[in-house]
Amino acid sequence: MIIDIHGHYTTAPKSLEEWRNRQVASLKDPALAPKASELKISDDELRETIEQNQLKLMQARGADLTIFSPRASFMAHHVGNFETSATWAAICNELCYRVAQLFPEHFAGAAMLPQSPGVDPQTCVAELEKCVKDYGFVGINLNPDPSGGHWSSPPLTDRHWYPIYEKMVEHDIPAMIHVSTSCNACFHTTGAHYINADTTAVMQLIQGDLFKDFPSLKFVIPHGGGAAPYHWGRYRGLAQELKKPLLDEHLLNNIFFDTCVYHQPGIDLLTRVIPVKNVLFASEMIGAVRGIDPQTGHYYDDTKRYIEAADLSADERYQIYEGNARRVYPRLDAALKAHGK
Repeated sequence: MIIDIHGHYTTAPKSLEEWRNRQVASLKDPALAPKASELKISDDELRETIEQNQLKLMQARGADLTIFSPRASFMAHHVGNFETSATWAAICNELCYRVAQLFPEHFAGAAMLPQSPGVDPQTCVAELEKCVKDYGFVGINLNPDPSGGHWSSPPLTDRHWYPIYEKMVEHDIPAMIHVSTSCNACFHTTGAHYINADTTAVMQLIQGDLFKDFPSLKFVIPHGGGAAPYHWGRYRGLAQELKKPLLDEHLLNNIFFDTCVYHQPGIDLLTRVIPVKNVLFASEMIGAVRGIDPQTGHYYDDTKRYIEAADLSADERYQIYEGNARRVYPRLDAALKAHGK
């Protein structure tokens, strides 16, 4: 199977954005606050948005299944308060659940959490448990910076985050470390803030000893791991100066990198520097980079082409396409096995 572990519902019906705009407007005028029940999206609307977009491209590019979560830039945890985020997360997660129910062969859900700056992550546990127990989701997205580019939260190694980690371990689910919209003009959302966050997460994990407390915890660092693979020697050296174990032992039993790197040299570097067992196939298609590369004539986010062209053995490709995903997302593996796959 070709399993894409990084997909977002970027093509949701326009009425979802319209409802969100009303919710945001109500922060200044509570009389404008919409009820969740006012959002009406039919199964036919969901089918159309998926069949004409994500599924169409998956089939054209050779992907079988996508781990599907709410649109990352729409999470916008810095907007409003916990109640704002809780309502918004519940709505977005339900839509991803409905997509997975309509297309069970092709989509598995991953949850957005109702994070909010300065709010105890314990408040996210109820939504996490609902998504795992009731919706059958196989992972979560964890925003290390709910402030939207101001980095007011403690590092990922701080006990602040332990309520979420405890539930991740209990339910055997990984978290993709994924920020949302930047509200800091210094950081372009997808070109700077996303890559900053990926890189920052790696360094925070190097500085701490989180995996001593949670040896089975698993994180996916998206977008190819930000700058980390490109500067792997720097991080090996910094870990050494910090008196940490070698990175193979300190990090690579617990963190994994996806292939959302949109050119061949980037994939070649990723698969040479990072052990193949830590690389998972992903495209984040119809996401941050949607255009066609004039140098190749193909879409930048058609990442399967890069894997096929990389200097990899058949077994290494299997690991990247399927084997690693089934190991890192055991609930997905169990669901596939239950259907004879």
